Amino acid sequence: MSATFRFTLNATDGRARAGVISTPRGDIRTPAFMPVGTAATVKAMLPESVRATGADILLGNTYHLMLRPGAERIARLGGLHRFMNWDRPILTDSGGFQVMSLAELRKLTEEGVSFRSHIDGSRHMLSPETSMEIQRLLGSDIVMCFDECPALPADEARVAESMRLSMRWAARSREAFGDRPGHALFGIQQGGVTEELRGESAEALKAIGFDGYAIGGLAVGEGQEAMFGVLDYAPDMLPEDKPRYLMGVGKPDDIVGAVGRGVDMMDCVLPSRSGRTGQAFTRRGVVNIKNARHADDPRPLDEDCACPACRGYSRAYLHHVFRAGEIISSMLLTWHNLRYYQDLMDGMRTAIAAGDFARFEADFHAGRAGGDIDPI
Repeated sequence: MSATFRFTLNATDGRARAGVISTPRGDIRTPAFMPVGTAATVKAMLPESVRATGADILLGNTYHLMLRPGAERIARLGGLHRFMNWDRPILTDSGGFQVMSLAELRKLTEEGVSFRSHIDGSRHMLSPETSMEIQRLLGSDIVMCFDECPALPADEARVAESMRLSMRWAARSREAFGDRPGHALFGIQQGGVTEELRGESAEALKAIGFDGYAIGGLAVGEGQEAMFGVLDYAPDMLPEDKPRYLMGVGKPDDIVGAVGRGVDMMDCVLPSRSGRTGQAFTRRGVVNIKNARHADDPRPLDEDCACPACRGYSRAYLHHVFRAGEIISSMLLTWHNLRYYQDLMDGMRTAIAAGDFARFEADFHAGRAGGDIDPI
């Protein structure tokens, strides 16, 4: 383990990269998928179970935690790691995206965003300075600078105005973050789907200087083709010797495509949320366990998966407990989905190290194109 934050790039294959982010709380193997623990928990999972899937790092949510139970309370109780019983790295987002998507009666100014809580209507203010303070109280290892993320599609003038505000906020976030050895601050590139704006944003961030760089403002309604179009150039605008984090992505094919374009880190609620709604990700694509075809099927969900859902339970049982509304359904399917995502990351890391990423990508798509096993 490292006493400081450091990124080591160990292998490249085309634009795909494999490396290690070293932190005082442990190493993060990249490409890395971060399960989302919005309210200091990955829903339906124990922390040790999340670790058992292969996760090196979790994501926590500044907006939700500041509203409930409160950052000051978490700090009094020893910080977010102790509070949620997770002793490995945690990344916290800045709260900006949730303010824009969830909060009520929000007002955006140069200072920040004032809003009413979606929980109880209480008034709050988030600015670069308050976001940095809340994340300091939480004690996260990787802190995200405060930004604004307009929903797409939006006209270019609106995207440009938003991006430049985010860059001014990035400079204030850097100043407010200060000197915190062992903790990292990531800047967030914005600019919608316009290459010139993305370039302007990247130059502004590099001039400020960050420990890592995120690609923000994607996976917000623009579609995969447009997202990949941005990823064809955006990662290469960011420093080669720092981690590159694509925020809020995504589906398995989004992730494989992003890694092939130079992305090192991703997060998404999809594997846990899908598990709770009866959807399982497998090497053959998505299985909807609620479908009647599974009711008499004694076979595992995915015979190549080593998770508890696949080792110990049949499709028939998983179908039954989902239809019966049993809590174990969410537990088993979430565990499976998180394990599938971590197996996917591990497969890509291995392939990049071997210079074999193109074959891995082809096999990945071929497996999914074949579809699920035939019904009994």
